[in-house]
Amino acid sequence: MFLVALPLCLGIALASGAPMVAGVVSGVVGGLLVAWLSGSHSSVSGPAAGMVAVVLAQVAALKSYEAFLVAVILAGAIQIVLGALRAGFISAFFPSNVIKGLLAAIGVIVILKQIPHAIGHDADPDGEMGFLQPDGRNTLSELFSALFDFEPGASLVGLLSLAFLLVWDRSRLKNSLVPAPLVVVLLGVAVNLLMKASGSPWAIGTSHLVQVPTVTGLGELLQALPSPDLKAFGNPAIVMAAVTIAAVASLETLLNLEAVDKLDPRKRVSPPNRELMAQGVGNMVAGFLGGLPITSVIVRSSVNINAGAVSRLSAFIHGALLFLLVLFAPRWLNEIPLASLAAVLLVTGLKLASPALFRQMWSEGRKQFVPFIVTVAAIVFTDLLVGVLIGLATSLGFILHSNYRRPLLRFLERHVSGEVLRIEFSNQVSFLNRAALERALDSVPANGHVVLDARNTDYIDPDILDLIEDFRRQTAPARSLKVSLVGFKDRYVMEDQVQYVDVTTREVQSQLTPERVLQFLKEGNERFVTGRRLTRDLSRQVDATSAGQYPMAVVLSCIDSRSPVELIFDLGVGDAFVIRIAGNVAKEKVLGSMEFACAVAGSKLVLVMGHTSCGAVKASVELFESGTSASKATGCEHLDALVNEIQKSIVPGTKPHGDWLTPEMKLAYVDSVATRNVTRTIEYIRSASRTLRELEASGKIAIVGSMYDIKTGKVAFLDAPAGR
Repeated sequence: MFLVALPLCLGIALASGAPMVAGVVSGVVGGLLVAWLSGSHSSVSGPAAGMVAVVLAQVAALKSYEAFLVAVILAGAIQIVLGALRAGFISAFFPSNVIKGLLAAIGVIVILKQIPHAIGHDADPDGEMGFLQPDGRNTLSELFSALFDFEPGASLVGLLSLAFLLVWDRSRLKNSLVPAPLVVVLLGVAVNLLMKASGSPWAIGTSHLVQVPTVTGLGELLQALPSPDLKAFGNPAIVMAAVTIAAVASLETLLNLEAVDKLDPRKRVSPPNRELMAQGVGNMVAGFLGGLPITSVIVRSSVNINAGAVSRLSAFIHGALLFLLVLFAPRWLNEIPLASLAAVLLVTGLKLASPALFRQMWSEGRKQFVPFIVTVAAIVFTDLLVGVLIGLATSLGFILHSNYRRPLLRFLERHVSGEVLRIEFSNQVSFLNRAALERALDSVPANGHVVLDARNTDYIDPDILDLIEDFRRQTAPARSLKVSLVGFKDRYVMEDQVQYVDVTTREVQSQLTPERVLQFLKEGNERFVTGRRLTRDLSRQVDATSAGQYPMAVVLSCIDSRSPVELIFDLGVGDAFVIRIAGNVAKEKVLGSMEFACAVAGSKLVLVMGHTSCGAVKASVELFESGTSASKATGCEHLDALVNEIQKSIVPGTKPHGDWLTPEMKLAYVDSVATRNVTRTIEYIRSASRTLRELEASGKIAIVGSMYDIKTGKVAFLDAPAGR
């Protein structure tokens, strides 16, 4: 990271029109100070390419770099206040497609910007990242020019370095303790020194090498540092400059921090408020020392992560190396070819803008891909902040469009009393949703019933509330519509009101037929499987059924805890009698309950429901095979009656000979016995109960069998109503 950061610090200072040592100062402060104050383990701070335009503009506005340093100090103080006020929450509003677009765009920019440096075309400063360059050219024209203006020696070193890094990354050397960039730099230095020693015309000249200002000691370095003009505090323009620097630096830091957290292989989350305060302290110190504004920097952070960093110690050491080597070994640093460092950045860019990322975003659909690719293009052709704002606007446009098109969900619910259209509001319902709601309300047929469901809604715009009130008081009565309100908050000055019948009353029960009840159970199971359960006010149902019950069906099911009848068929309070007994067998007392449910209470359907993987059936099969009684095997003295009844459904000779071949075969056999047990129970009900037999013969009830699959939640019906 130090090897990459050094030319970037120098290049950014050069592009900003500041003393080159100012870039190094900010890099040192970002490493030695901000790294420890920050809560991020992988983010690296220093001078940022995204601040170049801000620096140029503010230095010009304030007339001197020394006055600009005062604005940097004040900007740092503003950032500390922002952190204390917890303004870092803004980072939570960056969509993931925009953040991924930022990463990919930085990768593309790094590739486009570093190709010229890799082949010895160094017309553009190494830290300059904008599309439009200070020299009047742009990234693409510079890239085109590089094809006709390159240095053979630099190209050789750049290609060798790139090939070495790619091979290193795909071999066992990847896990070596020696970092690949260091080896590449040493290789580039060695190749160039060899070309110089042999007098080769391909030897790389000074303009294509790192150019660190040479100082003879710490005293000379301190003298070279510009000092802030503290008298400028009285200039009103300083405040505006400071606010601008603080706003841009903070936004760029939060964006980069979010992006770095996505790159972190350990997926740690960095505290944004602490980061703002750390950056603020860093900018105040950098301003006093004559440095450029500091932010979290995505390029250096990406290199840091790709190099295997696991803690902030790497950022600290990179700052220490910047300070010590620039101070004591500038001559050796000036032997490093920029082409070698460009190769390191090219590999980083390839990882950031990998084809796999573009394929992933494409596979996630238009709503994710379009904001992503717009963000990439906007950042590449403008700059980081402008591009991100364009990406945010695009993502927001998709959100608004989706909210406008689908602000609510519509479900046609079939209650026992009839059909009800339920309109479920989204979390936020604004004036943008008015047209969609009007269309939905207009679609309710005359004499119909609509339920407006706001249980999952936090905010409803007053315009929407006015529309609902007008529809309920004027439009609905004119069209003979019933309107029910569910989940409306007290602050809406609109009380919940349920007008449809969601329980089985005497009137509803009298109009039902066995076929209609069976169909209602089938529809209820379908809702259970798909998760689209009917809207029920259970408190209201409890109150409505307290005076009497008029169930539409009686269900004989197993005692197994995995087969709750009311949930499986999406039933409400008072909709069904439920008899639960191990193995769903029928004896005299069970028949008495069924006869009461149908002949007295008016139920229209008798449903016998078995289920797969039934423990009672499995135990009965195993006891049948062993010839042991249930009471003897378990010590439960009353189990024999149940087990003996279930064992009547075991057909001798149907089990494969010898031991079971597989557990699956045994389970399938148990399920077949459970199915025969349901059929036999139905036969017993018809033969043993004259009351139920006559009711079925007259068409007043139906007796039906079913099997519930505990794995899928689906119910398979075995018999149709008599006469069908």
